[in-house]
Amino acid sequence: QVQLVESGGGLVQAGGSLKLSCAASGRTLSSYAMGWFRQAPGKEREFVTAINRSGGSTYYADSVKGRFTISRDNAKNTVYLQMNSLKYEDTAIYYCAADSGTAQAMGALGRVDYWGKGTLVTVSS
Repeated sequence: QVQLVESGGGLVQAGGSLKLSCAASGRTLSSYAMGWFRQAPGKEREFVTAINRSGGSTYYADSVKGRFTISRDNAKNTVYLQMNSLKYEDTAIYYCAADSGTAQAMGALGRVDYWGKGTLVTVSS
């Protein structure tokens, strides 16, 4: 069992930056592929990015490629999402996710074993 707690959300102006963190407890983070999903008001939850166990491979949704960066520190059991050049349409609840499969499957199939409760990111235009 893994517990995931997100932090770092808030209100930011368009063009600004935020860095989200996801702290894991219960099991070693290095056992899981990790990722971020988001759900905007009135929309379905969507994949944002994923990273493999070692941090050597990353995957991004086209909508965030070049603006967002996922990273992980297995020693700290923490995953990060650096978000730059934020747009109004990035407004959403951002969820941290962990899966015992691959990061590629997380992105392609939405496979997730564990979810965090989410953190709200609001981008003002």
